[in-house]
Amino acid sequence: MAKKAEQRRKQILKAAFQAASEKGYESVTLQDIANYADVSKGVTNYYFKNKADVFAHLFEWITTKIYEKEAESIAEKETAIEKLEAYINQVFISPEENKSFYRVYLDFLAQVKNDQKYGEINQRFYQNCRSITEQIITQGIEENVFQVDNIEQTSVSIRCMIDGSLIQWLMKDDESLHGYYRTMCYESILRILNFKK
Repeated sequence: MAKKAEQRRKQILKAAFQAASEKGYESVTLQDIANYADVSKGVTNYYFKNKADVFAHLFEWITTKIYEKEAESIAEKETAIEKLEAYINQVFISPEENKSFYRVYLDFLAQVKNDQKYGEINQRFYQNCRSITEQIITQGIEENVFQVDNIEQTSVSIRCMIDGSLIQWLMKDDESLHGYYRTMCYESILRILNFKK
C-alpha cells in the first residue's frame, strides 16, 4: 500500500512539473495537475493539501534528485579536474532537460517571497551544490592543480557562473548554443580556480 501511494505521489509530482514547464507556475491549477497526471482532482487533494504543497514537494524532490545525480557523477572520478568536468557535464545535462528545469525553477524562485518553505528548499539545494564544489576545490588544492585563497567564496562564484551561463543560454532560445555555454562556463571556472596543468 505504501509503495502504491509513493508511486501515485510521484505521478502527480511529475505531472505538476510538466504542467508548470508548459504553462508556468501562476497559470497551473490543481485541476491542470490532475489532468496531466490522468487522475481526478480528488486524488490530487488526497495526497497534497493544495497547489503550494504540491510544488513544495515537487521542488524538494527535483532538487534532491539533481544533487544525488551530481554527487554520483563525481564519485566515479578520481582526480579533481575529472570530477569538475563530470560535474559540469551533469549540470549541463542536455538542452531539453536544462530548459525544462530552469523554466520551472525560475518560476519557483519567484514564489520564494510568498512561501518560506520554498526558500528553505532552495537554501538546502544550494548548500548541497556548494558541498560538491567545495569537495572538488579542496581535492584540487591538495593535488596542487587549483590555487584558491577562499574555498567557500570560490564555490559560490562557481554556482553563480553555472546559473548565469544556463540562464543566458535559456534567454538566447537557441538549443544549438548549449555546448558553447557549457564550454564557456567550464573555462571560466578553470580560470577562477587558477588551474595548473
